[in-house]
Amino acid sequence: MNKQLTTADILIFIVYFLIVSLYGYWVYRRKKTGDATSKEYFLAAGSLTWWAIGSSLIASNISAEQMVGMSGNGFKMGIAIATYEWMAAATLVIVAIFFIPVYLKNKIYTMPQFLSQRYNGTVAMIMAVFWLLLYVIVNLTSILFLGALAVHTISGIDTWICILGLATFAVFITLGGMKVIGYTDVIQVFFLILGGLVTTYIAINLVSTHYHTSGIFNGLKLMGSQASDHFHMILHRDNPNYSSLPGLTVLIGGMWIVNLNYWGCNQYITQRALGADLKTARSGILFAAFLKLLMPVIVVLPGIAAYILYKENVFHSELMQNGELNPDRSYPVLLNLLPSGLKGLSFAALTAAVVASLAGKANSIATIFTMDIYKKFNPAMTDKKMVVVGKITVVVAMIVGVLICTHLGIDKKGGFDFIQEYTGFVSPGIFAMFILGFFWKKSTSNAALFSTIGGFLLSVIFKWMPQYINLEFLKNYGFSTLVTQKDGVTKLYEIPFLDRMGIVFVICIVGMYIISMIENAKGTKVNALEVDTKMFRTSTGFAVGATLITGILVALYTIFW
Repeated sequence: MNKQLTTADILIFIVYFLIVSLYGYWVYRRKKTGDATSKEYFLAAGSLTWWAIGSSLIASNISAEQMVGMSGNGFKMGIAIATYEWMAAATLVIVAIFFIPVYLKNKIYTMPQFLSQRYNGTVAMIMAVFWLLLYVIVNLTSILFLGALAVHTISGIDTWICILGLATFAVFITLGGMKVIGYTDVIQVFFLILGGLVTTYIAINLVSTHYHTSGIFNGLKLMGSQASDHFHMILHRDNPNYSSLPGLTVLIGGMWIVNLNYWGCNQYITQRALGADLKTARSGILFAAFLKLLMPVIVVLPGIAAYILYKENVFHSELMQNGELNPDRSYPVLLNLLPSGLKGLSFAALTAAVVASLAGKANSIATIFTMDIYKKFNPAMTDKKMVVVGKITVVVAMIVGVLICTHLGIDKKGGFDFIQEYTGFVSPGIFAMFILGFFWKKSTSNAALFSTIGGFLLSVIFKWMPQYINLEFLKNYGFSTLVTQKDGVTKLYEIPFLDRMGIVFVICIVGMYIISMIENAKGTKVNALEVDTKMFRTSTGFAVGATLITGILVALYTIFW
Protein backbone atom coordinates (compact mmCIF):
# COMPACT_ATOMS: atom_id res chain seq x y z
CA MET A 1 0.00 0.00 0.00
CA ASN A 2 1.42 3.38 -1.04
CA LYS A 3 1.50 5.82 1.86
CA GLN A 4 2.96 8.64 -0.23
CA LEU A 5 1.44 11.48 -2.19
CA THR A 6 2.62 11.78 -5.80
CA THR A 7 3.52 15.06 -7.47
CA ALA A 8 0.04 15.20 -9.02
CA ASP A 9 -1.58 14.65 -5.61
CA ILE A 10 0.50 17.39 -4.03
CA LEU A 11 -0.29 19.83 -6.87
CA ILE A 12 -4.03 19.20 -6.50
CA PHE A 13 -3.79 19.74 -2.75
CA ILE A 14 -1.81 22.97 -3.25
CA VAL A 15 -4.48 24.21 -5.68
CA TYR A 16 -7.15 23.47 -3.05
CA PHE A 17 -5.12 25.24 -0.35
CA LEU A 18 -4.54 28.31 -2.51
CA ILE A 19 -8.18 28.55 -3.63
CA VAL A 20 -9.47 28.42 -0.04
CA SER A 21 -6.81 30.75 1.33
CA LEU A 22 -6.99 33.37 -1.43
CA TYR A 23 -10.78 33.32 -1.56
CA GLY A 24 -10.91 33.66 2.21
CA TYR A 25 -8.55 36.63 2.06
CA TRP A 26 -10.65 38.23 -0.70
CA VAL A 27 -13.83 37.80 1.36
CA TYR A 28 -12.03 39.29 4.37
CA ARG A 29 -10.89 42.35 2.41
CA ARG A 30 -14.08 42.88 0.41
CA LYS A 31 -16.04 45.94 1.58
CA LYS A 32 -13.70 46.20 4.54
CA THR A 33 -13.83 49.84 5.55
CA GLY A 34 -12.57 49.57 9.11
CA ASP A 35 -12.31 47.23 12.07
CA ALA A 36 -14.90 44.46 12.15
CA THR A 37 -17.66 44.79 14.71
CA SER A 38 -18.22 41.91 17.12
CA LYS A 39 -21.41 40.87 15.31
CA GLU A 40 -19.61 40.89 11.97
CA TYR A 41 -16.71 38.86 13.34
CA PHE A 42 -18.69 36.29 15.35
CA LEU A 43 -21.92 36.08 13.33
CA ALA A 44 -21.24 37.59 9.87
CA ALA A 45 -24.40 39.61 10.57
CA GLY A 46 -26.59 39.92 7.48
CA SER A 47 -23.87 38.91 4.99
CA LEU A 48 -24.35 35.14 4.49
CA THR A 49 -26.62 33.92 1.67
CA TRP A 50 -28.83 30.83 1.99
CA TRP A 51 -26.39 28.68 0.03
CA ALA A 52 -23.48 29.88 2.18
CA ILE A 53 -25.44 29.09 5.38
CA GLY A 54 -26.38 25.60 4.15
CA SER A 55 -22.86 24.84 2.93
CA SER A 56 -21.32 26.10 6.17
CA LEU A 57 -23.67 23.95 8.25
CA ILE A 58 -22.54 20.84 6.38
CA ALA A 59 -18.86 21.78 6.21
CA SER A 60 -18.81 22.42 9.95
CA ASN A 61 -20.70 19.22 10.73
CA ILE A 62 -18.96 16.77 8.40
CA SER A 63 -15.43 16.24 9.61
CA ALA A 64 -13.01 13.51 10.58
CA GLU A 65 -15.55 11.98 12.96
CA GLN A 66 -17.81 11.30 9.98
CA MET A 67 -15.34 10.63 7.18
CA VAL A 68 -13.11 8.52 9.42
CA GLY A 69 -15.25 7.61 12.42
CA MET A 70 -18.58 7.05 10.65
CA SER A 71 -16.87 5.10 7.86
CA GLY A 72 -15.39 2.96 10.62
CA ASN A 73 -18.89 2.39 11.96
CA GLY A 74 -20.06 1.58 8.42
CA PHE A 75 -17.36 -1.10 8.47
CA LYS A 76 -18.63 -2.46 11.80
CA MET A 77 -22.41 -2.12 11.60
CA GLY A 78 -23.27 -1.04 8.08
CA ILE A 79 -25.96 1.30 6.80
CA ALA A 80 -27.59 1.54 10.25
CA ILE A 81 -25.10 4.25 11.24
CA ALA A 82 -26.59 6.44 8.46
CA THR A 83 -29.45 7.13 10.86
CA TYR A 84 -27.37 9.97 12.33
CA GLU A 85 -27.31 11.64 8.90
CA TRP A 86 -30.83 10.87 7.69
CA MET A 87 -32.53 11.71 10.99
CA ALA A 88 -30.52 14.94 10.96
CA ALA A 89 -32.28 15.89 7.72
CA ALA A 90 -35.67 15.57 9.46
CA THR A 91 -34.34 17.42 12.49
CA LEU A 92 -33.10 20.35 10.40
CA VAL A 93 -36.61 20.83 9.03
CA ILE A 94 -38.00 20.96 12.60
CA VAL A 95 -35.28 23.39 13.70
CA ALA A 96 -35.99 25.67 10.74
CA ILE A 97 -39.74 25.74 11.49
CA PHE A 98 -39.77 25.99 15.30
CA PHE A 99 -36.36 26.93 16.73
CA ILE A 100 -34.84 29.55 14.43
CA PRO A 101 -37.92 31.89 14.53
CA VAL A 102 -37.72 32.01 18.34
CA TYR A 103 -34.01 32.89 18.27
CA LEU A 104 -34.39 35.58 15.62
CA LYS A 105 -37.57 37.10 17.07
CA ASN A 106 -35.89 37.49 20.47
CA LYS A 107 -32.57 38.72 18.98
CA ILE A 108 -30.63 35.82 20.45
CA TYR A 109 -27.09 35.40 19.11
CA THR A 110 -25.57 32.83 21.49
CA MET A 111 -27.00 29.89 23.40
CA PRO A 112 -25.90 31.20 26.83
CA GLN A 113 -27.61 34.50 25.93
CA PHE A 114 -30.83 32.55 25.38
CA LEU A 115 -30.46 30.95 28.82
CA SER A 116 -29.74 34.31 30.43
CA GLN A 117 -32.77 35.92 28.78
CA ARG A 118 -35.11 33.01 29.49
CA TYR A 119 -33.82 31.91 32.92
CA ASN A 120 -30.99 33.83 34.63
CA GLY A 121 -27.29 34.62 34.51
CA THR A 122 -26.34 31.69 36.76
CA VAL A 123 -27.83 29.10 34.40
CA ALA A 124 -26.22 30.87 31.44
CA MET A 125 -22.75 30.98 33.05
CA ILE A 126 -22.84 27.32 34.07
CA MET A 127 -23.84 26.27 30.58
CA ALA A 128 -21.26 28.57 28.95
CA VAL A 129 -18.53 26.79 30.93
CA PHE A 130 -20.08 23.39 30.12
CA TRP A 131 -20.11 24.17 26.40
CA LEU A 132 -16.55 25.46 26.40
CA LEU A 133 -15.27 22.32 28.11
CA LEU A 134 -17.31 20.10 25.79
CA TYR A 135 -16.22 21.89 22.62
CA VAL A 136 -12.54 21.90 23.55
CA ILE A 137 -12.10 18.57 25.36
CA VAL A 138 -14.45 16.41 23.26
CA ASN A 139 -15.12 18.01 19.87
CA LEU A 140 -11.98 19.97 19.03
CA THR A 141 -9.67 17.19 20.21
CA SER A 142 -11.48 14.40 18.36
CA ILE A 143 -11.56 16.37 15.10
CA LEU A 144 -7.83 17.08 15.41
CA PHE A 145 -6.91 13.52 16.37
CA LEU A 146 -9.03 11.70 13.78
CA GLY A 147 -8.09 14.17 11.07
CA ALA A 148 -4.39 13.74 11.81
CA LEU A 149 -4.80 9.94 11.90
CA ALA A 150 -6.31 10.02 8.43
CA VAL A 151 -3.72 12.41 6.99
CA HIS A 152 -0.89 10.34 8.49
CA THR A 153 -2.28 7.09 7.09
CA ILE A 154 -2.59 8.59 3.62
CA SER A 155 0.65 10.54 3.40
CA GLY A 156 3.02 8.92 5.88
CA ILE A 157 3.66 12.35 7.43
CA ASP A 158 4.31 12.21 11.18
CA THR A 159 1.08 12.42 13.19
CA TRP A 160 2.23 15.40 15.25
CA ILE A 161 3.11 17.35 12.12
CA CYS A 162 -0.38 16.55 10.78
CA ILE A 163 -2.00 17.79 14.00
CA LEU A 164 -0.03 21.03 13.94
CA GLY A 165 -0.64 21.58 10.21
CA LEU A 166 -4.43 21.12 10.50
CA ALA A 167 -4.61 23.36 13.57
CA THR A 168 -2.58 26.12 11.91
CA PHE A 169 -4.66 26.07 8.71
CA ALA A 170 -7.87 26.22 10.75
CA VAL A 171 -6.62 29.14 12.85
CA PHE A 172 -5.68 31.01 9.67
CA ILE A 173 -9.29 30.75 8.42
CA THR A 174 -10.93 31.34 11.81
CA LEU A 175 -9.13 34.62 12.47
CA GLY A 176 -11.01 36.10 9.49
CA GLY A 177 -14.31 35.69 11.34
CA MET A 178 -17.61 33.97 10.56
CA LYS A 179 -17.99 35.67 7.17
CA VAL A 180 -14.72 34.13 5.93
CA ILE A 181 -15.65 30.76 7.45
CA GLY A 182 -19.12 30.84 5.87
CA TYR A 183 -18.00 31.60 2.34
CA THR A 184 -14.86 29.45 2.31
CA ASP A 185 -17.07 26.61 3.54
CA VAL A 186 -18.81 26.70 0.15
CA ILE A 187 -15.50 25.70 -1.46
CA GLN A 188 -14.81 23.21 1.33
CA VAL A 189 -18.17 21.52 0.70
CA PHE A 190 -17.47 21.38 -3.05
CA PHE A 191 -14.18 19.56 -2.45
CA LEU A 192 -15.75 17.43 0.29
CA ILE A 193 -18.62 16.18 -1.88
CA LEU A 194 -16.61 15.81 -5.11
CA GLY A 195 -13.69 14.04 -3.43
CA GLY A 196 -16.03 11.97 -1.26
CA LEU A 197 -18.07 10.77 -4.24
CA VAL A 198 -14.86 9.86 -6.10
CA THR A 199 -13.70 7.80 -3.11
CA THR A 200 -17.07 6.04 -2.89
CA TYR A 201 -17.04 5.29 -6.63
CA ILE A 202 -13.52 3.83 -6.46
CA ALA A 203 -14.34 1.79 -3.32
CA ILE A 204 -17.42 0.22 -4.92
CA ASN A 205 -15.46 -0.45 -8.11
CA LEU A 206 -12.80 -2.23 -6.04
CA VAL A 207 -15.51 -4.61 -4.85
CA SER A 208 -16.61 -5.18 -8.47
CA THR A 209 -13.05 -5.83 -9.63
CA HIS A 210 -12.35 -8.24 -6.79
CA TYR A 211 -15.30 -10.37 -7.88
CA HIS A 212 -14.19 -10.24 -11.55
CA THR A 213 -16.80 -7.85 -12.83
CA SER A 214 -16.97 -4.07 -13.30
CA GLY A 215 -19.25 -1.07 -12.85
CA ILE A 216 -20.72 0.68 -9.86
CA PHE A 217 -24.13 -0.99 -10.15
CA ASN A 218 -22.58 -4.45 -10.12
CA GLY A 219 -20.51 -3.35 -7.15
CA LEU A 220 -23.58 -2.20 -5.23
CA LYS A 221 -25.36 -5.45 -6.03
CA LEU A 222 -22.35 -7.43 -4.79
CA MET A 223 -22.17 -5.36 -1.61
CA GLY A 224 -25.82 -6.16 -0.95
CA SER A 225 -25.22 -9.90 -1.34
CA GLN A 226 -21.79 -10.18 0.29
CA ALA A 227 -22.69 -8.03 3.31
CA SER A 228 -26.46 -8.36 3.55
CA ASP A 229 -26.29 -7.95 7.34
CA HIS A 230 -24.81 -4.48 6.76
CA PHE A 231 -27.90 -3.15 4.97
CA HIS A 232 -30.43 -2.92 7.81
CA MET A 233 -31.34 0.37 9.49
CA ILE A 234 -32.96 -1.17 12.60
CA LEU A 235 -30.69 -3.48 14.62
CA HIS A 236 -32.08 -6.34 16.70
CA ARG A 237 -31.08 -6.99 20.30
CA ASP A 238 -28.83 -9.91 19.35
CA ASN A 239 -26.75 -7.69 17.05
CA PRO A 240 -23.28 -7.02 18.56
CA ASN A 241 -23.71 -3.31 17.74
CA TYR A 242 -27.08 -3.01 19.47
CA SER A 243 -25.59 -0.97 22.35
CA SER A 244 -24.63 1.75 19.86
CA LEU A 245 -27.93 1.76 17.92
CA PRO A 246 -30.61 0.09 20.06
CA GLY A 247 -33.45 -0.86 17.72
CA LEU A 248 -36.33 1.58 17.33
CA THR A 249 -34.60 4.12 19.57
CA VAL A 250 -33.15 5.56 16.36
CA LEU A 251 -36.68 6.45 15.24
CA ILE A 252 -38.66 7.20 18.38
CA GLY A 253 -36.11 7.58 21.19
CA GLY A 254 -32.75 9.05 22.05
CA MET A 255 -31.73 9.76 18.45
CA TRP A 256 -34.15 12.70 18.43
CA ILE A 257 -32.46 14.14 21.53
CA VAL A 258 -29.03 13.79 19.91
CA ASN A 259 -30.12 15.56 16.76
CA LEU A 260 -32.45 18.23 18.16
CA ASN A 261 -29.86 19.20 20.75
CA TYR A 262 -27.05 19.25 18.18
CA TRP A 263 -28.86 21.13 15.42
CA GLY A 264 -31.15 23.33 17.52
CA CYS A 265 -29.38 24.08 20.83
CA ASN A 266 -25.76 24.12 19.75
CA GLN A 267 -23.83 27.37 19.30
CA TYR A 268 -21.47 25.67 16.88
CA ILE A 269 -24.34 25.00 14.46
CA THR A 270 -27.02 27.62 15.02
CA GLN A 271 -24.44 30.41 14.84
CA ARG A 272 -24.46 30.12 11.05
CA ALA A 273 -28.12 31.11 10.81
CA LEU A 274 -28.41 33.63 13.66
CA GLY A 275 -26.97 36.49 11.63
CA ALA A 276 -29.53 36.18 8.80
CA ASP A 277 -33.20 37.01 8.33
CA LEU A 278 -35.78 34.25 8.81
CA LYS A 279 -36.36 33.47 5.11
CA THR A 280 -32.62 33.22 4.36
CA ALA A 281 -31.94 31.16 7.49
CA ARG A 282 -34.74 28.71 6.72
CA SER A 283 -33.66 28.33 3.08
CA GLY A 284 -30.08 27.66 4.15
CA ILE A 285 -31.14 25.06 6.71
CA LEU A 286 -33.39 23.32 4.15
CA PHE A 287 -30.46 23.21 1.71
CA ALA A 288 -28.34 21.60 4.44
CA ALA A 289 -31.09 19.01 5.03
CA PHE A 290 -30.96 17.96 1.35
CA LEU A 291 -27.17 17.66 1.53
CA LYS A 292 -27.55 15.51 4.65
CA LEU A 293 -29.48 12.92 2.64
CA LEU A 294 -26.40 12.52 0.43
CA MET A 295 -23.82 12.17 3.22
CA PRO A 296 -24.17 8.39 3.89
CA VAL A 297 -23.16 7.77 0.26
CA ILE A 298 -19.88 9.54 1.03
CA VAL A 299 -19.17 8.41 4.58
CA VAL A 300 -20.90 5.03 5.05
CA LEU A 301 -20.73 3.11 1.76
CA PRO A 302 -16.90 3.25 1.65
CA GLY A 303 -16.82 1.64 5.10
CA ILE A 304 -19.09 -1.22 3.96
CA ALA A 305 -16.91 -1.71 0.86
CA ALA A 306 -13.84 -1.83 3.10
CA TYR A 307 -15.54 -4.49 5.27
CA ILE A 308 -16.17 -6.72 2.26
CA LEU A 309 -12.59 -6.33 1.02
CA TYR A 310 -11.28 -6.97 4.53
CA LYS A 311 -13.21 -10.25 4.66
CA GLU A 312 -11.55 -11.17 1.37
CA ASN A 313 -8.09 -10.40 2.83
CA VAL A 314 -7.49 -7.57 0.35
CA PHE A 315 -5.96 -5.29 2.99
CA HIS A 316 -6.22 -7.22 6.22
CA SER A 317 -2.89 -6.07 7.68
CA GLU A 318 -3.48 -2.39 6.89
CA LEU A 319 -6.50 -2.28 9.21
CA MET A 320 -4.60 -3.74 12.13
CA GLN A 321 -3.21 -1.45 14.82
CA ASN A 322 -1.15 -2.84 17.71
CA GLY A 323 -2.39 -6.32 16.82
CA GLU A 324 -6.08 -5.35 16.86
CA LEU A 325 -8.56 -4.48 14.12
CA ASN A 326 -9.19 -0.71 13.94
CA PRO A 327 -12.17 0.05 11.65
CA ASP A 328 -11.37 3.79 11.83
CA ARG A 329 -8.45 3.07 9.50
CA SER A 330 -10.72 1.84 6.70
CA TYR A 331 -11.37 5.23 5.05
CA PRO A 332 -7.71 6.34 5.02
CA VAL A 333 -6.69 2.91 3.72
CA LEU A 334 -9.20 3.22 0.87
CA LEU A 335 -7.74 6.60 -0.05
CA ASN A 336 -4.33 4.99 -0.34
CA LEU A 337 -5.71 2.68 -3.04
CA LEU A 338 -6.78 5.59 -5.24
CA PRO A 339 -4.78 6.36 -8.38
CA SER A 340 -2.51 9.41 -8.51
CA GLY A 341 -4.47 12.63 -8.86
CA LEU A 342 -7.72 11.21 -7.51
CA LYS A 343 -5.93 10.50 -4.26
CA GLY A 344 -4.95 14.16 -4.09
CA LEU A 345 -8.56 15.21 -4.70
CA SER A 346 -9.86 12.92 -1.95
CA PHE A 347 -7.05 14.03 0.33
CA ALA A 348 -8.12 17.64 -0.25
CA ALA A 349 -11.73 16.66 0.51
CA LEU A 350 -10.75 15.08 3.81
CA THR A 351 -8.60 18.06 4.74
CA ALA A 352 -11.44 20.42 3.79
CA ALA A 353 -13.82 18.56 6.10
CA VAL A 354 -11.39 18.65 9.02
CA VAL A 355 -10.31 22.27 8.62
CA ALA A 356 -13.87 23.56 8.14
CA SER A 357 -15.05 21.82 11.31
CA LEU A 358 -12.06 23.01 13.32
CA ALA A 359 -12.62 26.59 12.14
CA GLY A 360 -16.33 26.51 12.94
CA LYS A 361 -15.75 24.97 16.35
CA ALA A 362 -12.98 27.46 17.22
CA ASN A 363 -15.20 30.39 16.21
CA SER A 364 -18.01 29.14 18.44
CA ILE A 365 -15.60 28.69 21.36
CA ALA A 366 -14.42 32.27 20.85
CA THR A 367 -18.00 33.56 20.60
CA ILE A 368 -19.16 31.93 23.84
CA PHE A 369 -16.04 32.85 25.81
CA THR A 370 -15.97 36.47 24.61
CA MET A 371 -19.68 37.37 24.59
CA ASP A 372 -20.97 35.21 27.44
CA ILE A 373 -18.06 34.97 29.90
CA TYR A 374 -15.38 37.63 29.36
CA LYS A 375 -17.85 40.42 28.62
CA LYS A 376 -19.87 39.62 31.76
CA PHE A 377 -16.82 40.58 33.84
CA ASN A 378 -15.87 43.45 31.53
CA PRO A 379 -19.19 45.08 30.54
CA ALA A 380 -17.52 48.25 29.23
CA MET A 381 -15.40 46.32 26.73
CA THR A 382 -15.38 47.90 23.27
CA ASP A 383 -16.30 46.10 20.05
CA LYS A 384 -12.69 46.21 18.91
CA LYS A 385 -11.50 44.64 22.18
CA MET A 386 -14.13 41.88 21.87
CA VAL A 387 -12.78 40.93 18.44
CA VAL A 388 -9.21 40.87 19.81
CA VAL A 389 -10.26 38.67 22.75
CA GLY A 390 -12.09 36.38 20.33
CA LYS A 391 -8.98 35.94 18.18
CA ILE A 392 -6.80 35.21 21.21
CA THR A 393 -9.37 32.65 22.39
CA VAL A 394 -9.21 30.89 19.01
CA VAL A 395 -5.45 30.48 19.29
CA VAL A 396 -5.52 29.38 22.95
CA ALA A 397 -8.32 26.84 22.37
CA MET A 398 -6.46 25.33 19.43
CA ILE A 399 -3.23 25.06 21.44
CA VAL A 400 -5.09 23.27 24.26
CA GLY A 401 -6.70 20.91 21.73
CA VAL A 402 -3.32 20.10 20.19
CA LEU A 403 -1.74 19.38 23.58
CA ILE A 404 -4.41 17.00 24.90
CA CYS A 405 -5.87 15.31 21.79
CA THR A 406 -3.51 12.32 21.90
CA HIS A 407 -4.17 11.56 25.58
CA LEU A 408 -7.94 10.94 25.63
CA GLY A 409 -8.14 7.38 24.28
CA ILE A 410 -10.12 8.43 21.22
CA ASP A 411 -8.55 5.62 19.18
CA LYS A 412 -9.62 3.00 21.74
CA LYS A 413 -13.35 3.73 21.73
CA GLY A 414 -13.75 4.72 18.11
CA GLY A 415 -13.90 8.37 17.11
CA PHE A 416 -17.60 8.68 16.30
CA ASP A 417 -18.81 6.79 19.37
CA PHE A 418 -16.41 8.82 21.56
CA ILE A 419 -18.06 12.08 20.49
CA GLN A 420 -21.64 10.83 20.63
CA GLU A 421 -21.43 9.19 24.05
CA TYR A 422 -19.58 11.93 25.88
CA THR A 423 -21.68 14.67 24.31
CA GLY A 424 -24.64 12.63 25.52
CA PHE A 425 -23.71 13.28 29.14
CA VAL A 426 -25.02 16.84 28.85
CA SER A 427 -27.41 16.65 25.87
CA PRO A 428 -30.57 15.39 27.67
CA GLY A 429 -30.50 18.07 30.37
CA ILE A 430 -29.68 20.84 27.91
CA PHE A 431 -32.41 19.83 25.49
CA ALA A 432 -35.02 19.53 28.28
CA MET A 433 -34.10 23.02 29.48
CA PHE A 434 -34.31 24.47 25.97
CA ILE A 435 -37.53 22.79 24.87
CA LEU A 436 -39.44 23.86 28.01
CA GLY A 437 -37.82 27.28 27.83
CA PHE A 438 -39.16 27.69 24.30
CA PHE A 439 -42.66 26.39 24.62
CA TRP A 440 -43.68 26.40 28.31
CA LYS A 441 -43.79 29.82 29.92
CA LYS A 442 -43.97 28.46 33.45
CA SER A 443 -40.54 26.78 33.56
CA THR A 444 -38.30 28.44 36.17
CA SER A 445 -34.60 29.10 36.64
CA ASN A 446 -34.21 26.57 39.46
CA ALA A 447 -35.89 23.95 37.29
CA ALA A 448 -33.35 24.74 34.57
CA LEU A 449 -30.50 24.35 37.07
CA PHE A 450 -31.88 20.95 38.06
CA SER A 451 -31.96 19.91 34.42
CA THR A 452 -28.43 21.19 33.76
CA ILE A 453 -26.63 19.74 36.76
CA GLY A 454 -29.00 16.88 37.55
CA GLY A 455 -29.07 15.69 33.94
CA PHE A 456 -25.28 15.48 33.87
CA LEU A 457 -25.10 13.66 37.23
CA LEU A 458 -27.82 11.20 36.21
CA SER A 459 -25.95 10.41 32.99
CA VAL A 460 -22.77 9.75 34.96
CA ILE A 461 -24.62 7.54 37.46
CA PHE A 462 -26.34 5.47 34.74
CA LYS A 463 -23.02 5.07 32.93
CA TRP A 464 -20.81 3.92 35.82
CA MET A 465 -23.31 2.59 38.39
CA PRO A 466 -23.16 -1.01 37.01
CA GLN A 467 -19.54 -1.30 38.18
CA TYR A 468 -20.58 -0.95 41.84
CA ILE A 469 -23.64 -3.19 41.99
CA ASN A 470 -23.45 -6.64 43.58
CA LEU A 471 -24.49 -9.08 40.85
CA GLU A 472 -25.16 -11.93 43.25
CA PHE A 473 -27.57 -9.71 45.19
CA LEU A 474 -29.54 -9.03 42.00
CA LYS A 475 -29.69 -12.75 41.14
CA ASN A 476 -30.81 -13.74 44.61
CA TYR A 477 -33.58 -11.14 44.83
CA GLY A 478 -35.34 -11.67 41.51
CA PHE A 479 -33.45 -9.27 39.24
CA SER A 480 -31.54 -11.89 37.25
CA THR A 481 -32.86 -10.42 33.97
CA LEU A 482 -30.60 -7.42 34.60
CA VAL A 483 -27.52 -9.64 34.61
CA THR A 484 -26.03 -10.68 31.28
CA GLN A 485 -23.16 -12.90 30.21
CA LYS A 486 -20.94 -11.98 27.29
CA ASP A 487 -17.65 -13.53 26.23
CA GLY A 488 -17.62 -15.58 29.42
CA VAL A 489 -17.95 -12.50 31.64
CA THR A 490 -20.97 -11.97 33.91
CA LYS A 491 -21.97 -8.33 34.24
CA LEU A 492 -24.91 -5.99 34.75
CA TYR A 493 -26.84 -5.10 31.62
CA GLU A 494 -25.49 -1.73 30.45
CA ILE A 495 -28.10 0.68 29.17
CA PRO A 496 -27.24 1.73 25.58
CA PHE A 497 -26.24 5.38 25.64
CA LEU A 498 -29.08 6.45 23.32
CA ASP A 499 -31.61 4.80 25.66
CA ARG A 500 -29.80 6.32 28.63
CA MET A 501 -30.20 9.75 27.06
CA GLY A 502 -33.93 9.14 26.60
CA ILE A 503 -34.37 8.08 30.23
CA VAL A 504 -32.41 11.06 31.57
CA PHE A 505 -34.37 13.43 29.31
CA VAL A 506 -37.71 12.18 30.64
CA ILE A 507 -36.49 12.50 34.25
CA CYS A 508 -35.31 16.06 33.55
CA ILE A 509 -38.65 17.03 31.98
CA VAL A 510 -40.60 15.59 34.92
CA GLY A 511 -38.24 17.20 37.43
CA MET A 512 -38.47 20.59 35.72
CA TYR A 513 -42.26 20.37 35.66
CA ILE A 514 -42.53 19.56 39.38
CA ILE A 515 -40.03 22.24 40.45
CA SER A 516 -41.64 24.85 38.20
CA MET A 517 -45.16 24.13 39.46
CA ILE A 518 -44.01 24.38 43.08
CA GLU A 519 -42.28 27.69 42.40
CA ASN A 520 -45.19 29.01 40.33
CA ALA A 521 -47.46 28.35 43.31
CA LYS A 522 -45.13 30.52 45.42
CA GLY A 523 -45.34 33.34 42.87
CA THR A 524 -41.79 33.03 41.52
CA LYS A 525 -41.15 35.42 38.64
CA VAL A 526 -40.53 33.80 35.24
CA ASN A 527 -38.80 35.40 32.24
CA ALA A 528 -40.79 34.29 29.21
CA LEU A 529 -39.69 34.69 25.60
CA GLU A 530 -41.74 36.33 22.89
CA VAL A 531 -43.38 33.45 21.04
CA ASP A 532 -46.22 33.76 18.53
CA THR A 533 -47.69 30.86 16.55
CA LYS A 534 -47.55 33.01 13.40
CA MET A 535 -43.75 32.75 13.63
CA PHE A 536 -43.96 29.08 12.69
CA ARG A 537 -45.68 29.58 9.34
CA THR A 538 -43.52 28.71 6.35
CA SER A 539 -43.44 29.67 2.70
CA THR A 540 -44.90 27.36 0.04
CA GLY A 541 -41.43 26.64 -1.33
CA PHE A 542 -40.13 25.59 2.10
CA ALA A 543 -43.20 23.39 2.69
CA VAL A 544 -42.65 21.61 -0.66
CA GLY A 545 -38.96 21.04 0.15
CA ALA A 546 -39.76 19.74 3.65
CA THR A 547 -42.40 17.35 2.25
CA LEU A 548 -39.93 16.05 -0.32
CA ILE A 549 -37.32 15.36 2.37
CA THR A 550 -39.91 13.53 4.48
CA GLY A 551 -40.94 11.37 1.52
CA ILE A 552 -37.34 10.44 0.73
CA LEU A 553 -36.71 9.49 4.36
CA VAL A 554 -39.81 7.29 4.49
CA ALA A 555 -38.65 5.54 1.31
CA LEU A 556 -35.09 5.01 2.63
CA TYR A 557 -36.23 3.53 5.94
CA THR A 558 -38.76 1.33 4.15
CA ILE A 559 -36.13 -0.04 1.74
CA PHE A 560 -33.43 -0.64 4.37
CA TRP A 561 -35.59 -1.53 7.37
